[in-house]
Amino acid sequence: MGNTDTKLNFRKAVIQLTTKTQPIEANDEAFWEQFWSESVTCVQDVFTLIPAAEIRALREESPSNLATLCYKAVEKLVLAAESGCPSQTEQQTVLNCVRLLSRILPYIFEDPDWRGFFWSTLPGQSEEGENESPPLAQSLINAVCDLLFCPDFSVSSARKSGPDNPEDISTIDSCEYIWESGVGFAHSPPQNATHDQNRTELLKLCLTCFSETMYLPPVADAHNAPNQWIQYFTSTENRHALPLFTSLLNCLCSYDPVGYGVPYNHLMFSDHREPLVEVALQVLCVTMENDQSAAAVTVDGTSGGTAMDQGSDAGGSDNLFLNYLSRIHREEDFAFLLKGITRLLNNPLAQTYLPGSSKRIQFYQELLVLFWKMCDINKKFMFFVLKSSDVLDILVPILYNLNDARADQSRVGLMHIGVFILLLLSGERNFGVRLNKPYSVRVPMDIPVFTGTHADFLIIVFHKIITTGHQRLQPLFDCLLTIIVNVSPYLKTMSMVASTKLLHLLEAFSTPWFLFASPTNHHLVFFLLEVFNNIIQYQFDGNSNLVYTIIRKRNVFHQLANLPVDHSAIARALTKRGKKFVPPPLDSREPQTMEGAVPAAEAEPGTLKVSLAATPQTLIRPPVEAHPPPLIKTGLDKMTEKSAPDEGHRQPTLKEIAESTGTHSIQPVSEIQDPMTTESAQGAEAGGGDAESTQRPTLEKIESLPASSYPPNSPTTPTTPTSPTTPTSLSSPASSISGRKPVRRAGSTTSQPGAWVATPEWVQSWKQKLPLQTIMRMLQVLVPQVEKICIDKGLTDETEILKFLQHGTLVGLLPVPHPILIRKYQANSGTTMWFRTYLWGVIYLRNVDPPIWYDTNVKLFEIQRV
Repeated sequence: MGNTDTKLNFRKAVIQLTTKTQPIEANDEAFWEQFWSESVTCVQDVFTLIPAAEIRALREESPSNLATLCYKAVEKLVLAAESGCPSQTEQQTVLNCVRLLSRILPYIFEDPDWRGFFWSTLPGQSEEGENESPPLAQSLINAVCDLLFCPDFSVSSARKSGPDNPEDISTIDSCEYIWESGVGFAHSPPQNATHDQNRTELLKLCLTCFSETMYLPPVADAHNAPNQWIQYFTSTENRHALPLFTSLLNCLCSYDPVGYGVPYNHLMFSDHREPLVEVALQVLCVTMENDQSAAAVTVDGTSGGTAMDQGSDAGGSDNLFLNYLSRIHREEDFAFLLKGITRLLNNPLAQTYLPGSSKRIQFYQELLVLFWKMCDINKKFMFFVLKSSDVLDILVPILYNLNDARADQSRVGLMHIGVFILLLLSGERNFGVRLNKPYSVRVPMDIPVFTGTHADFLIIVFHKIITTGHQRLQPLFDCLLTIIVNVSPYLKTMSMVASTKLLHLLEAFSTPWFLFASPTNHHLVFFLLEVFNNIIQYQFDGNSNLVYTIIRKRNVFHQLANLPVDHSAIARALTKRGKKFVPPPLDSREPQTMEGAVPAAEAEPGTLKVSLAATPQTLIRPPVEAHPPPLIKTGLDKMTEKSAPDEGHRQPTLKEIAESTGTHSIQPVSEIQDPMTTESAQGAEAGGGDAESTQRPTLEKIESLPASSYPPNSPTTPTTPTSPTTPTSLSSPASSISGRKPVRRAGSTTSQPGAWVATPEWVQSWKQKLPLQTIMRMLQVLVPQVEKICIDKGLTDETEILKFLQHGTLVGLLPVPHPILIRKYQANSGTTMWFRTYLWGVIYLRNVDPPIWYDTNVKLFEIQRV
């Protein structure tokens, strides 16, 4: 009953504050004390007893009272930080002030007229300081950071001290109070649940302060200036910057959600460390994203750089968090960071005999963002990751999440961050080399069973995404194929399953109606041909499976070489799109998938779904068998025929893609690139859930004509200095402002006046550049030999052919090997804006207890309420 009375008193104080029209004096201590006394003891009470409508009413009708409330709450925190809050009463006052500010700040930020309040000097505050008193925001950040290293409140005291002899918090060296051992700190302090809870609430207040970004529109001009809160928090003005950065990083990377592995322990005992780890991770991501110098610094690889090139490191940044991260260099520190991140990323994949017996983390999206930033900022760390097979412990969970999220449109942001990380890693040779390690993890996934390497695993998952993912993933097709191109020169052996998948993609992408439907569709074919050329020229000896599959599907290449270019042929190919497609009879056998695999998750209730008739997964069907049909035609008629799509048969998937809404993509950087005028596009979206933006940032130069309404692609650039760079929009939706109408990857070519239409001249311009010479020469040499063996020996099985191809050679018979072209990630303003929007969207959705930003006027992305 007493607890109810105290809450009632707190509620009365709130009503009194919001209903008084006259300003309440700041020296009325009895009144203001009601808001941080022991009336409320948990953050949920504060959020419940102070409704959003009353905060807005206070802001509009009694602005002086709101200003005084904020000032008094910050003043209490400053006084507590100076005294060290030795008593329980003072500690409770600190927590209530923190909760009150966490509740009010979002409503300060949503009003443009109030955003500068914390950075202005209050009347009368500077009388004695001769105009040198710091803004309220700086006082708040300083106090919170002091309290994060306050002995007996957030850290264990280094010496025995009673209430009458507290440590002087202004003189202590916070580097001695780092929260966890790891980078730069060897001592492991004892864990204390109360300290972890206090740290969590203080860090959530910091995150709330940083969230001013969420109330700015997603246009580049609104984000030109850095976030002042983050800028001060990570500057030299914050004397705790180094121990704070180290504490956050070490807490994250030392966290083990499984612990001793006792089954169902997470159901019997509360984990006080997980909320701290989650908010620490979010603070790290947000603070390292706020770097205005990044726009002028291109990410590694624009002119053939390697992971050891440090020219693009953030060593000179004013952001100390970026500075410290870029300076980590010890092998043991890298090992600690990588082990911690891989342990957490692989946690959701762990298999146990008892269902639900092991704890599962939910903050893997923020983990991927942090890993991305670490590789981007500290190239030595990325080189360390790539120099051993530990990079595969990053690859497997990324591919798992990509496969699992491919059918859920609410997780499109997760798809993009996963693909971008793989694109970044694929720009280094070591990544392709590591992919040759045999894949034996066997994570339950709905993909065909195969025996092969991690490269096979990657190709099979990418094929699954392209053929059964939802339409919003179409902008990623170029990224996915670019990754395969980057690693292809280093793949020593490819399984029959993966080989079949690659040929299936070429067969689908090379159909005439698809090629003629958009001015960029032929780029996908160039990518795939480059993959085959790389493997034939550099890894022929071990890839008999792929060579056999190419021979089996040689008609695809012949048809591509003989692609018609006259007006009538183009018109006939395009008219075929309008005919209703009847799927071919399917094999009665279902594709065998991994044990324990479940279908990809559907979208959550309330999220956008498309009709089954419009989704590619109902129309593209991969071959149901693991191996391609044996070689047939001419001398191979006696071989057993297996079910597979006819070589001349149109793939239904891409028809649906052709009629779907348009997309944009990164353009291949090679001689196939058409000179285009500079364009700009707008877009970015939160992507992590139901939060999507309706306004998008202005982008840098784009070499294509994107017209996407989806999240962006990543820009890439080749390592050869002579090739043009191809930054593409990493944003959505994009709008073309070039000389002609926006065109879609596979949109209508005749429905609108002035729409782009394929012409014989255009087709001929890229057809003559198709890199078919190597493949055709290989077919010219091997096909007669294989046919002769089949006739002479009467072969009816592919095993003998594979043995022959394994011992064959094309030395001296192929054209001069082409130089290896690696396309690397290149940052631009579009990618920066997209990552910022995506990250804050994830943070918004993850912080529901308490719901800090719920029902506030967020502008960075759109909230879809169910």
